Amino acid sequence: MSASGEKAAFDRLTLQPFTEASGEMTLPGSKSISNRVLLLAALAQGTTRIQGLLDSDDTQVMLKALESLGLALQRESATEVSVTGQPVFKNRQADLFLGNAGTAFRPLTAALALMGGNFRMWGVARMHERPIGDLVEALQQLGANIQYEAHPGYPPLKISPVGAVANDLARVNGSVSSQFLTALLMAAPLATARTGRPLVIEVQGELISKPYILITLNLMARFGVQVERDGWSRFTVPAQARYVSPGDITVEGDASSASYFMALGAIGGGPVTVQGVGAHSIQGDIAFAQTLEEMGAQIQWGEHHITVSGPQVAKGARLQAFDKDFNLIPDAAMTAAALALYADGPCRLRNIGSWRVKETDRIHAMHTELAKLGATVDSGPDWLQVTPPASFKHWRAAEIATYDDHRMAMCFSLAAFGPVPVTILDPACVSKTFPDYFNVYNRLVK
Repeated sequence: MSASGEKAAFDRLTLQPFTEASGEMTLPGSKSISNRVLLLAALAQGTTRIQGLLDSDDTQVMLKALESLGLALQRESATEVSVTGQPVFKNRQADLFLGNAGTAFRPLTAALALMGGNFRMWGVARMHERPIGDLVEALQQLGANIQYEAHPGYPPLKISPVGAVANDLARVNGSVSSQFLTALLMAAPLATARTGRPLVIEVQGELISKPYILITLNLMARFGVQVERDGWSRFTVPAQARYVSPGDITVEGDASSASYFMALGAIGGGPVTVQGVGAHSIQGDIAFAQTLEEMGAQIQWGEHHITVSGPQVAKGARLQAFDKDFNLIPDAAMTAAALALYADGPCRLRNIGSWRVKETDRIHAMHTELAKLGATVDSGPDWLQVTPPASFKHWRAAEIATYDDHRMAMCFSLAAFGPVPVTILDPACVSKTFPDYFNVYNRLVK
């Protein structure tokens, strides 16, 4: 089977070697922005019309959760929905299944814990392996009543009615996941509404993935809440903080998903034009373009698009090797790891410890699957080094396990510009963020 994108009917997708990539595509909406905007709209006074919403597994679980909580949602289409907010949700008791969607699970935990009620929150087996203890401890400082159903520090969770607010200061560890700070920030107006006083959030440890916090602060401001930031260690939410609908809001294209198509332009000659993000994007992953430039690609910026061209690696061209800190763009960094297959020397990705607690242990997964293709791979707690196959004759055809991780499937589609067939197992896992990925991919490759 070629890259036909017939996702649901097949448990594997074999990509025959490609030599060129060119054309234009339009991105689906950003997952990070979509689920943030849905929750902010749910907490805001008024009705918010959201356009460009991502239609994927992660957003569907958020929409279903909000409906279970009594929110009035009017779905105009798969990518447009109107949400009538309720600063205190109608249903104060619910059993919420949230799949493996961290962008839904963490912020909803904070909002429901500070709002009060009886809730059970759970997900797939992998979600129950993803830590949440740092967020729970911070919420408990504010009077939240949360119990672990199984293993301390991990879902499933039971939330009970909130107690007296302990203080106006919460401390949270920033070194495991930026979603913990995002969740606290988004839920903070629920705490200030109860106390009538400002809430201070202090970050302990080195905050990772800082650009995702900037997305959170930008969107909170769109809904009327301005957060005072003192560096990356102290955030103050004012006493009068209340969310108010902006009326209409449009979701940017997903910059993490853009990385795969930008990479196609870099290795397949191009030009490949990606519509939906551009020079003024609020997403940190747009910085992946700089990595591509450092590897030898040519980038052209537009207000709402990016065009990438590069060498044709299938004809023997090589990208420039890198040694780079990817702490700020951990999702797009996976794309760089796949591109290391075509580099002119060893490539080292540093400061990527957050990969360990994503949809799978991504350091282990990338190490294992890149080695199958003939790369020499080394890794440690927070780093990965990839030495590409010495020449095309050293590549090996392989079946690539995807670990129920959408980004594994999309990253390894880039390996099809080597000289051997690459088989992606469980290609339908891309439905988490980009159900139509392989159809779009197939239109660009030759």
